Amino acid sequence: MSPIQRGDKVNERKIRYDSTVVEYSCILLKAQNQNFVLFHEIMDSFTMIANQTKLTISKGSYTIAYYWKNRPYNLYIWRDNKGNYIGSYFNIVKNTYMIDNLVSFEDLIIDILVLPNGDYFILDEDELPEPLNQFEDGSVQQTLNSLTESLDMLLSQIISETENLYKHEELLPLLNNRKY
Repeated sequence: MSPIQRGDKVNERKIRYDSTVVEYSCILLKAQNQNFVLFHEIMDSFTMIANQTKLTISKGSYTIAYYWKNRPYNLYIWRDNKGNYIGSYFNIVKNTYMIDNLVSFEDLIIDILVLPNGDYFILDEDELPEPLNQFEDGSVQQTLNSLTESLDMLLSQIISETENLYKHEELLPLLNNRKY
């Protein structure tokens, strides 16, 4: 089998904490040193709610998703169908890997939703089977603390990289010519 290349179809497999599995069909944008970037078109609108704040990701928007084998999170950068940044979402995860045409990770429930203005919300703490400071021996709390402390710097770097490396005009053919 030839090595995976930009433009190839890749499945994202999320293994939820309750062991259920969700898969999404994506397109590879980058695979390098156990770091992966995937493109995913949003086929159905959805709304994320945090406190009194709502963020709707409309059909036709897309995700540029970052995965790192050596980091305890992945990151989704959302853009609308005109390429405008509309928000970000960190999943706290473990056991991220890529083999052949599959990126897989185990979801550790807690997520961070970041709005374009920089406001952020910690999601799903109410779904934990035990207090956050005890969950997964405290590793999720530690990751959450580290992410929130470095959120502005980390996110500004990745959003800038995303705008430079994955220009909207270059991604348009993926939106208009679904081959995945």
